[in-house]
Amino acid sequence: MDIRTMQYFLAVIREGTISAAAESLHVAQPSLSRQMKDLEEELGVTLFERGNRRITLTEEGQVLRRRAEELVRLMQLTQEEIAQVKHQLTGSIRIGAGESQAFRFFAETAATLLKEHPDVQLHITSGDTQE
Repeated sequence: MDIRTMQYFLAVIREGTISAAAESLHVAQPSLSRQMKDLEEELGVTLFERGNRRITLTEEGQVLRRRAEELVRLMQLTQEEIAQVKHQLTGSIRIGAGESQAFRFFAETAATLLKEHPDVQLHITSGDTQE
């Protein structure tokens, strides 16, 4: 059982039929049917009551649905957190600058940078042309 199987399981529930779920997922209907059958065999339970037009969940299917929704939601949150960490700036910036009117602009920009990226360390050295 993996996250993709849980997403497929939830799609079958959402769409009401394996055929409609296969179409929405852009997978072959026989493949999706086989995956749902394999899931039932892996868990040792019947998840769906298959009718002429629609499927309904068994009690076991309802339990799995709640857990599958939790798992998918957690996976999405985890992926978002990883993306945030991946795009977060860290490290040290060292700048030597002479004191001038432009230094005020630099100080404002540095404050904005540190506000947006608190894990950045900024080291500023001020001096004259000889330093």
